[in-house]
Amino acid sequence: MTKFMDVHHGMEGITADQLHQAHQADLAIESAENVHFESAWADPESGTVYCLSEAPSADAVQRVHERAGHKADEIHAVPLSV
Repeated sequence: MTKFMDVHHGMEGITADQLHQAHQADLAIESAENVHFESAWADPESGTVYCLSEAPSADAVQRVHERAGHKADEIHAVPLSV
């Protein structure tokens, strides 16, 4: 499986509670696509949210996000890390 970093734009003013709820929504359905969302970060000022996951494909990541109600604007494979 590959790690993916996805990016959501347009979430200005997101709160810690809203970020937590969105992450929990992903976790609740991730197993249907064999995805695991590891972490999420947000910058409320710019409205940018980042999610790190491990998945079989970017499409699988997007399907989970779409079903959870927050489609990703960008999804990037990150096959190398230190």
